[in-house]
Amino acid sequence: MNVLEMNNIKKSFGENNVLKDISLQVKKGEVVSIIGPSGGGKSTLLRCATLLEKIDGGEIKYMDEKVTYYDSKQKLCYNRNLNKFRKVFGLVFQNFNLFPHYTVLKNIIDAPVSVLTMDKQEATERALALLKKMDLSGKENLYPCELSGGMQQRVSIVRALAMQPDILFFDEPTSALDPELTGEVLKVIKQLAEEKMTMVIVTHEMAFAKAVSDRVIFMDGGVIVEQGKPEDVFENTENERTKQFLKTYYSNAY
Repeated sequence: MNVLEMNNIKKSFGENNVLKDISLQVKKGEVVSIIGPSGGGKSTLLRCATLLEKIDGGEIKYMDEKVTYYDSKQKLCYNRNLNKFRKVFGLVFQNFNLFPHYTVLKNIIDAPVSVLTMDKQEATERALALLKKMDLSGKENLYPCELSGGMQQRVSIVRALAMQPDILFFDEPTSALDPELTGEVLKVIKQLAEEKMTMVIVTHEMAFAKAVSDRVIFMDGGVIVEQGKPEDVFENTENERTKQFLKTYYSNAY
Protein backbone atom coordinates (compact mmCIF):
# COMPACT_ATOMS: atom_id res chain seq x y z
CA MET A 1 0.00 0.00 0.00
CA ASN A 2 1.24 3.50 -0.86
CA VAL A 3 1.27 5.80 2.15
CA LEU A 4 2.06 8.72 -0.18
CA GLU A 5 1.44 9.18 -3.88
CA MET A 6 2.41 12.31 -5.82
CA ASN A 7 1.54 12.38 -9.51
CA ASN A 8 2.67 14.96 -12.11
CA ILE A 9 3.43 17.60 -9.48
CA LYS A 10 4.16 21.11 -10.75
CA LYS A 11 5.18 24.10 -8.64
CA SER A 12 6.42 27.53 -9.69
CA PHE A 13 7.45 30.65 -7.85
CA GLY A 14 6.85 33.44 -10.35
CA GLU A 15 8.84 32.58 -13.49
CA ASN A 16 10.86 29.92 -11.68
CA ASN A 17 9.54 26.41 -12.38
CA VAL A 18 10.82 24.61 -9.30
CA LEU A 19 9.00 21.29 -9.77
CA LYS A 20 8.41 20.03 -13.30
CA ASP A 21 6.08 17.04 -13.54
CA ILE A 22 7.35 15.06 -10.52
CA SER A 23 5.80 11.69 -9.69
CA LEU A 24 6.71 9.42 -6.79
CA GLN A 25 5.17 6.82 -4.50
CA VAL A 26 6.22 5.77 -1.02
CA LYS A 27 5.12 2.36 0.26
CA LYS A 28 4.42 1.52 3.89
CA GLY A 29 7.67 0.71 5.70
CA GLU A 30 9.84 2.13 2.92
CA VAL A 31 12.72 4.55 3.49
CA VAL A 32 13.28 6.92 0.56
CA SER A 33 16.19 9.36 0.47
CA ILE A 34 16.16 12.34 -1.88
CA ILE A 35 19.57 13.64 -2.91
CA GLY A 36 20.74 16.27 -5.37
CA PRO A 37 22.31 19.72 -5.68
CA SER A 38 20.98 22.74 -3.80
CA GLY A 39 18.18 24.44 -5.69
CA GLY A 40 17.09 21.22 -7.38
CA GLY A 41 13.62 21.26 -5.81
CA LYS A 42 14.07 18.71 -3.00
CA SER A 43 12.85 20.86 -0.10
CA THR A 44 10.03 22.34 -2.19
CA LEU A 45 8.84 18.81 -2.96
CA LEU A 46 8.74 18.07 0.78
CA ARG A 47 6.92 21.33 1.50
CA CYS A 48 4.29 20.41 -1.10
CA ALA A 49 3.93 16.89 0.30
CA THR A 50 3.43 18.29 3.82
CA LEU A 51 0.93 20.94 2.65
CA LEU A 52 3.17 23.88 3.55
CA GLU A 53 3.11 24.91 -0.13
CA LYS A 54 0.24 24.54 -2.57
CA ILE A 55 0.98 22.80 -5.83
CA ASP A 56 0.10 24.37 -9.20
CA GLY A 57 -0.76 21.09 -10.85
CA GLY A 58 -0.89 17.36 -10.23
CA GLU A 59 -2.30 15.06 -7.58
CA ILE A 60 -1.39 14.25 -3.97
CA LYS A 61 -2.81 11.21 -2.19
CA TYR A 62 -2.31 9.86 1.32
CA MET A 63 -3.41 6.30 2.09
CA ASP A 64 -5.20 6.20 -1.30
CA GLU A 65 -7.30 9.24 -0.37
CA LYS A 66 -7.09 12.36 -2.52
CA VAL A 67 -5.66 15.53 -0.98
CA THR A 68 -6.05 17.35 -4.31
CA TYR A 69 -8.48 16.89 -7.18
CA TYR A 70 -9.75 18.69 -10.27
CA ASP A 71 -13.33 20.01 -10.32
CA SER A 72 -15.68 19.95 -13.32
CA LYS A 73 -13.95 23.07 -14.72
CA GLN A 74 -10.52 21.41 -14.37
CA LYS A 75 -9.57 23.75 -11.54
CA LEU A 76 -7.14 22.28 -8.99
CA CYS A 77 -8.79 21.99 -5.56
CA TYR A 78 -7.65 20.85 -2.13
CA ASN A 79 -9.71 18.55 0.10
CA ARG A 80 -11.57 20.65 2.65
CA ASN A 81 -10.47 18.45 5.55
CA LEU A 82 -6.71 19.00 5.40
CA ASN A 83 -6.33 18.48 9.15
CA LYS A 84 -7.18 14.82 8.61
CA PHE A 85 -4.19 14.49 6.28
CA ARG A 86 -1.90 16.48 8.55
CA LYS A 87 -2.33 13.74 11.15
CA VAL A 88 -0.90 11.19 8.70
CA PHE A 89 2.60 12.70 8.53
CA GLY A 90 5.26 14.24 10.73
CA LEU A 91 7.91 16.72 9.58
CA VAL A 92 11.34 17.28 11.09
CA PHE A 93 12.92 20.58 10.03
CA GLN A 94 16.62 21.32 9.67
CA ASN A 95 16.47 24.10 12.30
CA PHE A 96 14.54 22.09 14.93
CA ASN A 97 11.59 24.59 15.15
CA LEU A 98 11.03 23.89 18.85
CA PHE A 99 9.09 26.46 20.87
CA PRO A 100 11.80 28.21 22.93
CA HIS A 101 9.42 29.17 25.77
CA TYR A 102 8.15 25.59 26.22
CA THR A 103 9.95 22.85 28.13
CA VAL A 104 11.00 19.75 26.22
CA LEU A 105 7.98 17.89 27.57
CA LYS A 106 5.49 20.62 26.67
CA ASN A 107 7.00 20.84 23.16
CA ILE A 108 6.25 17.13 22.75
CA ILE A 109 2.81 16.76 24.35
CA ASP A 110 1.23 20.01 23.18
CA ALA A 111 0.04 18.73 19.77
CA PRO A 112 -1.09 15.24 20.88
CA VAL A 113 -3.23 16.83 23.60
CA SER A 114 -4.64 19.73 21.55
CA VAL A 115 -4.86 18.13 18.09
CA LEU A 116 -5.35 14.42 18.80
CA THR A 117 -7.25 15.16 22.06
CA MET A 118 -5.05 12.61 23.79
CA ASP A 119 -5.29 12.38 27.57
CA LYS A 120 -2.49 14.50 29.08
CA GLN A 121 -1.28 11.66 31.30
CA GLU A 122 -1.16 9.27 28.35
CA ALA A 123 0.66 11.87 26.21
CA THR A 124 3.17 12.46 29.00
CA GLU A 125 3.86 8.75 29.47
CA ARG A 126 4.32 8.30 25.73
CA ALA A 127 6.64 11.34 25.56
CA LEU A 128 8.80 10.08 28.43
CA ALA A 129 9.06 6.64 26.80
CA LEU A 130 10.15 8.22 23.50
CA LEU A 131 12.67 10.46 25.27
CA LYS A 132 14.16 7.39 26.94
CA LYS A 133 14.38 5.65 23.57
CA MET A 134 16.30 8.66 22.20
CA ASP A 135 18.71 8.75 25.17
CA LEU A 136 17.09 11.93 26.48
CA SER A 137 15.80 10.74 29.84
CA GLY A 138 15.96 13.50 32.45
CA LYS A 139 15.79 16.29 29.85
CA GLU A 140 12.01 16.69 29.89
CA ASN A 141 11.98 19.78 32.13
CA LEU A 142 14.76 21.63 30.31
CA TYR A 143 14.23 24.34 27.70
CA PRO A 144 15.57 24.05 24.14
CA CYS A 145 18.31 26.64 24.79
CA GLU A 146 19.72 24.32 27.49
CA LEU A 147 20.25 21.49 24.96
CA SER A 148 22.90 20.88 22.31
CA GLY A 149 21.84 21.06 18.67
CA GLY A 150 21.88 17.28 18.41
CA MET A 151 19.63 16.97 21.44
CA GLN A 152 17.24 19.61 20.07
CA GLN A 153 16.97 17.71 16.81
CA ARG A 154 16.30 14.45 18.65
CA VAL A 155 13.57 16.23 20.65
CA SER A 156 12.03 17.43 17.38
CA ILE A 157 12.03 13.82 16.14
CA VAL A 158 10.31 12.74 19.38
CA ARG A 159 7.77 15.53 18.91
CA ALA A 160 6.97 14.24 15.41
CA LEU A 161 6.76 10.61 16.62
CA ALA A 162 4.43 11.58 19.47
CA MET A 163 1.74 12.29 16.88
CA GLN A 164 1.94 8.63 15.79
CA PRO A 165 2.30 9.48 12.10
CA ASP A 166 2.14 6.97 9.26
CA ILE A 167 5.07 8.67 7.52
CA LEU A 168 7.92 10.93 8.67
CA PHE A 169 9.55 13.57 6.50
CA PHE A 170 13.04 14.92 7.22
CA ASP A 171 14.27 18.09 5.52
CA GLU A 172 18.07 18.14 5.80
CA PRO A 173 17.89 17.01 9.46
CA THR A 174 21.64 17.40 10.05
CA SER A 175 22.57 20.48 8.02
CA ALA A 176 22.59 22.75 11.09
CA LEU A 177 24.79 20.37 13.11
CA ASP A 178 28.51 19.77 13.40
CA PRO A 179 29.82 16.28 12.43
CA GLU A 180 29.75 14.85 15.97
CA LEU A 181 26.13 15.89 16.58
CA THR A 182 25.21 14.76 13.06
CA GLY A 183 26.17 11.21 14.05
CA GLU A 184 23.76 11.34 17.02
CA VAL A 185 20.80 12.23 14.83
CA LEU A 186 21.64 9.84 11.99
CA LYS A 187 21.87 6.99 14.52
CA VAL A 188 18.30 7.75 15.65
CA ILE A 189 16.98 7.85 12.05
CA LYS A 190 18.78 4.59 11.28
CA GLN A 191 17.10 3.00 14.31
CA LEU A 192 13.70 4.15 13.02
CA ALA A 193 14.51 2.67 9.61
CA GLU A 194 15.30 -0.69 11.25
CA GLU A 195 11.88 -0.50 12.93
CA LYS A 196 10.30 -0.07 9.47
CA MET A 197 9.11 3.50 10.01
CA THR A 198 8.00 4.93 6.66
CA MET A 199 10.33 7.87 5.93
CA VAL A 200 11.26 10.37 3.23
CA ILE A 201 14.62 11.99 3.92
CA VAL A 202 16.11 14.94 2.04
CA THR A 203 19.82 14.72 2.83
CA HIS A 204 23.34 15.65 1.75
CA GLU A 205 24.74 12.72 3.75
CA MET A 206 25.52 10.28 0.92
CA ALA A 207 26.98 7.46 3.03
CA PHE A 208 23.94 7.64 5.29
CA ALA A 209 21.49 7.64 2.36
CA LYS A 210 23.28 4.63 0.91
CA ALA A 211 23.17 2.73 4.21
CA VAL A 212 19.64 3.45 5.36
CA SER A 213 17.49 3.72 2.22
CA ASP A 214 15.38 1.22 0.37
CA ARG A 215 15.30 3.64 -2.55
CA VAL A 216 17.27 6.75 -3.52
CA ILE A 217 15.90 9.55 -5.70
CA PHE A 218 18.30 11.94 -7.41
CA MET A 219 16.68 15.30 -8.21
CA ASP A 220 18.07 18.17 -10.24
CA GLY A 221 16.48 21.07 -12.06
CA GLY A 222 13.01 20.27 -10.74
CA VAL A 223 12.87 16.74 -12.14
CA ILE A 224 13.68 13.25 -10.93
CA VAL A 225 16.80 12.41 -12.89
CA GLU A 226 17.18 8.89 -11.54
CA GLN A 227 15.84 6.60 -8.83
CA GLY A 228 16.58 3.09 -7.71
CA LYS A 229 18.20 0.92 -5.08
CA PRO A 230 21.09 2.66 -3.27
CA GLU A 231 23.70 0.37 -4.84
CA ASP A 232 22.36 1.08 -8.33
CA VAL A 233 22.37 4.87 -7.89
CA PHE A 234 25.66 5.16 -6.00
CA GLU A 235 27.72 2.39 -7.58
CA ASN A 236 26.24 1.37 -10.91
CA THR A 237 24.61 4.50 -12.31
CA GLU A 238 24.73 4.95 -16.07
CA ASN A 239 23.34 8.48 -15.78
CA GLU A 240 25.94 11.15 -16.58
CA ARG A 241 24.28 13.83 -14.41
CA THR A 242 24.24 11.49 -11.40
CA LYS A 243 27.88 10.55 -12.00
CA GLN A 244 28.86 14.22 -12.19
CA PHE A 245 27.00 15.07 -8.97
CA LEU A 246 28.51 12.18 -7.00
CA LYS A 247 32.00 12.90 -8.32
CA THR A 248 31.70 16.54 -7.23
CA TYR A 249 30.28 15.54 -3.86
CA TYR A 250 33.02 13.03 -3.06
CA SER A 251 35.83 15.31 -4.27
CA ASN A 252 34.54 18.10 -1.99
CA ALA A 253 34.01 15.75 0.95
CA TYR A 254 37.59 14.53 1.12
